[in-house]
Amino acid sequence: MATTPGFSSTVSLSQEYVVFCPFQRSVILSLALRFFLRQGIPVSQVSYSDQLTLPVRACDHIQGSIGAPIVLVEYGNYQCPNSGQAYGIVKEIQRRLGHQLCFVFRHFPLTQIHPQAQKTAEAAEVADEQGKFWQMHNTLFEHQQALADADLVEYAIVLGLNIPRFLREMSGHIYAERVQEDLRSGVTSGVSGTPTFFINSFRHRSTWSFERLLAAIEEVGDTQRR
Repeated sequence: MATTPGFSSTVSLSQEYVVFCPFQRSVILSLALRFFLRQGIPVSQVSYSDQLTLPVRACDHIQGSIGAPIVLVEYGNYQCPNSGQAYGIVKEIQRRLGHQLCFVFRHFPLTQIHPQAQKTAEAAEVADEQGKFWQMHNTLFEHQQALADADLVEYAIVLGLNIPRFLREMSGHIYAERVQEDLRSGVTSGVSGTPTFFINSFRHRSTWSFERLLAAIEEVGDTQRR
């Protein structure tokens, strides 16, 4: 696995989202494939599957009950503008559906496109070990324009984390493998960009605007009730 560079010591709900043309999508896919190879992920593991290959587990980052009628899994990236916009959309869907929805977030850092993606994912994992994953998750998405190393330390201070431990674990990349585990599960599930959503283990192929994503979730819910 490639080594990670060293660590030195309010998104509003929007109905706008970026739509890439075929050429842009091909460029992003090419960059993603090159990144996977650099990370030691064989091309043979890159999938175009529509189904989640790694089921939701207790060690995932989960909001809600795994036993909820709808389980929404997102592969996201804290530095990705689209993931930032999807953050507000997911929040609103959670508000609408309440206990009917279980939300799972998995890391998918594409560092060739977003150079701070790995570090921010690791920062969230360090926070998780101190019981504050979702607080760091929210902070990173709500301050996407400020994700430098010094900013991550500042957020850790604001959240009340143990700073010597935070710095030590970030410098040692203690949770890099945990992040890569999410990345590999995404690759084998056909993920090549962010955000990518799975609804009850099946990939949501349509656009992820609030209206489209909510409609797809409600359709799955209606099907289950029949």
